[in-house]
Amino acid sequence: MGGAQVRPLRADAARNRARLLDVATEVFTTRGVGVPTEEIARAAGVGVGTLFRHFPTKEALLEAVLVRRLETIAEQTARLAAEAEPAEAFFGCFRLVIDQSAGKSEFTQALAAAGVDTQAALQESSAVIRAQLAELLAGAQQAGAVRPDLALPELLALLVGTGATMDQLGSDLPARERIFEVVFDGLRPR
Repeated sequence: MGGAQVRPLRADAARNRARLLDVATEVFTTRGVGVPTEEIARAAGVGVGTLFRHFPTKEALLEAVLVRRLETIAEQTARLAAEAEPAEAFFGCFRLVIDQSAGKSEFTQALAAAGVDTQAALQESSAVIRAQLAELLAGAQQAGAVRPDLALPELLALLVGTGATMDQLGSDLPARERIFEVVFDGLRPR
């Protein structure tokens, strides 16, 4: 079965796949993973057959959405690191990771329930982001913007915890902003 997708996608097929991922990301994030795939195909303006050609199962679609989100985080983090001062890059990346991880636990739970090994599927993208976070943390610490006693495992735990907190708050933007202020205050040196 290896080599089924050796040739690159035709331009229209690549556009359809990207459109399906855009729509699925939006729908799953705002309405949950229970939305039927037929509805996603309709919202993307393609037939359900087109959706299933790209993503044979709903789990394949969920996994692709998760991988794409991580790739987006990695790309945007690289841009921040290249264009911003160390403190701005670090805090911008923290905010980016939280904003992009909205609803992620629901995705991973749905995939785990279907027997999909999300660790394996997301390993490569996660490793890239961890390396980027380590670099941003070191840069922000050297610039004196982040407390020197914070290590990467603690930063990752703070990201997970803050993400869960934001999921609890939902769309209450002023409350979300206060959480960022509190966490960022705690990250800065005394």
